[in-house]
Amino acid sequence: MSGNSLNIEEPEALVRWLVERGLLAGPEGVRCEKLAGGVSNRTVRVTHPRGAWVVKQALERLRVKDDWFADPARVHREALGLRWLQTLTPPGSVPGFVAEDPADHVLVMEAVPEPHANWKTLLLREGPEPGHVRQFGELLGVLHRRSRERRGELETVFGDRRFFESLRLEPYYRRAAERQPAAASFLGALIDETHGRRLALVHGDYSPKNILVHDGRLVLLDHEVIHWGDPAFDLGFSLTHLLAKALHCRDRRKAFLQAALDYWAAYREAADWGGEQPALEARAVRHTLGCLLARVDGRSPLEYLDEAERAWQRRTAMALMRQPPAGVPGLIETFGRRLEAGGPDGGEA
Repeated sequence: MSGNSLNIEEPEALVRWLVERGLLAGPEGVRCEKLAGGVSNRTVRVTHPRGAWVVKQALERLRVKDDWFADPARVHREALGLRWLQTLTPPGSVPGFVAEDPADHVLVMEAVPEPHANWKTLLLREGPEPGHVRQFGELLGVLHRRSRERRGELETVFGDRRFFESLRLEPYYRRAAERQPAAASFLGALIDETHGRRLALVHGDYSPKNILVHDGRLVLLDHEVIHWGDPAFDLGFSLTHLLAKALHCRDRRKAFLQAALDYWAAYREAADWGGEQPALEARAVRHTLGCLLARVDGRSPLEYLDEAERAWQRRTAMALMRQPPAGVPGLIETFGRRLEAGGPDGGEA
């Protein structure tokens, strides 16, 4: 079984594959549970007599409305990232690596222990918990700082940015520029700027949906676009999720806006950029605006926003692109003021 003929969502085939590769002694006591793998992967939890694994297999055609294709070999970039992140982040911040197979584009990792919950689900249902928000900022800040300290090792290992290009810059910024020509100049300059910055290890998918909460700790998943590049992208990508939830969760708007400020403060302290911070912060603001637009007009729009919310977020992002706020707190405060003055139910952004 090779050449990507394996479909890990077929339990008998997956168990046979694991046995053939010596990961399991046999099928006895093994149970397979299909998980929600997002748009880009098949994902299965395998419980076995010695514990539990999560098995991922990258898809060539992603599960979105638009045609969106990507090389399934990206799962091996995730495997590489997983191994390195175990040395760059606090213990328990990422699952343990078990195995990978290049023929069938499969990654096997330790399962996060039960009980756990997806942080995105918790945020939408319960709102932000300050301890989780602080960890979210600290984890990214530690990753960026420690990777800078090991630049000599990491810059070459993670120098290939093709998966980031095909799964982020093209479907997010370039697609949004096609749909909103008035933003094309801003987004084009942002792409060029991103190509020109190589400063730290960038996760590229730093989002609440890729965080599991277990025993009060955040565990980071999904590393397939990790690369050496501009860490401001991680900040813009992640801040967008907190701001979009401030837009969507009307009864918790103040809590999400405060969470965005607290996240930035925790990140800034952990990352310790020193004199480089003002330039990084200005780029983080531009990436936040780019991602706010991309998450309504790119290939992967935020599914929880309704049409009125998407329209408001589009208007706001494009208006602020004309004169971006000077810093991250200013962006968050401006976003909040615009929500108070004219949210989706109140007219113009």
